[in-house]
Amino acid sequence: MRGTHFVQIPEGWFWMGGSAFHWERPRHYVWVDAFEMARTTVTRREYAEFLAETGNPEPAGWREEVFSMPDQPVVGVNWFDAMSYCEWLSLARDEACRLPTEAEWEKACRGGLDSREFSWGDDPLKSIEYFQGEWTAPRPAGQWKPNGYGLMNIGDNVHEWCLDWYAEDYYQISPERNPSGPETGTRRISRGGSWRHQLKASRNAHRSSLPPAYRYTDYGLRVVRALPAIKAIQGSPLF
Repeated sequence: MRGTHFVQIPEGWFWMGGSAFHWERPRHYVWVDAFEMARTTVTRREYAEFLAETGNPEPAGWREEVFSMPDQPVVGVNWFDAMSYCEWLSLARDEACRLPTEAEWEKACRGGLDSREFSWGDDPLKSIEYFQGEWTAPRPAGQWKPNGYGLMNIGDNVHEWCLDWYAEDYYQISPERNPSGPETGTRRISRGGSWRHQLKASRNAHRSSLPPAYRYTDYGLRVVRALPAIKAIQGSPLF
């Protein structure tokens, strides 16, 4: 846990969004400050240490054998669990860790390939052996090749919670620099594909959301090291 490996995501502009669905439009140019993101999603081994030290509730499916491998992504966490984990990790490492904003997540997923459909490029899912067949549980974290920034399994395997509230039309009013989502809402953003779906990976621009109290066994989290300016967002302070 405390050895979580972070990679640098450089500052800069990138094209966010797509054209497949109206909630991905308009495609717009966004600036994101530099930050660091964990190379993999949080694993069951890491989350077990958090549970042992804090006594937090076990995630959904925690005692099911298919989710019991130490190197699998932890699943069954809701948004509040994810926030609690980030707070605990921050104290353990003596540095500010949090969930990524939606814009940070998409910039990181694209890996510097703004015009590509997936984190690896444009090769279709059906052409990639790793994504074939039926999956009965998430694969071990870090098994799929890294993207351009060195992030593993970003966009596939499990949905990842983000910090922002969700709104279908947010891109129409989103600021150009460091957008952090609507001020209020009923659902929180999640990004990436899921082992449970027929298509195990999602496009870079794909958006999904879930009420923050829900615990599903294809939802996990990936942490970033926070910049001081955004330790607290949307009136939901991390500390």
